[in-house]
Amino acid sequence: MTRRTLMLSAAAFALMPLSALAEMIDYAPGSAEAAIASGDTVFVDFAADWCSTCRSQERTIEALRDANPAYDDAIAFYRVDWDAFGNGAFAQSLNIPRRSTLVMFRNGAEVGRVVAGTREADIRALLDLGL
Repeated sequence: MTRRTLMLSAAAFALMPLSALAEMIDYAPGSAEAAIASGDTVFVDFAADWCSTCRSQERTIEALRDANPAYDDAIAFYRVDWDAFGNGAFAQSLNIPRRSTLVMFRNGAEVGRVVAGTREADIRALLDLGL
């Protein structure tokens, strides 16, 4: 890495909004399940890169997180790649019907979900369940 690249990277990092530091955690088998079992507040997004509904949900989630830092303080955000894990044990155990399914957990139990919904009010209501 050149000095110039290092300096540009540091400058970009310094200008990044704080919410960008709290990205979605890419799911690995057992990771979200462990967080849920430990009683953490966990938001799980079952999404595919090619899914337009998923992209719309993602933009709404990012905007809501930017507007309310309390979400990042209270909730661990996991993204489950539908193409890799949509037929996996975790998705099956939760009866996830399709990609673009959002699920919130508190104290080890599901407290709400949105399936294929893109309305800001619905996604905000789901996130509010984690506060």
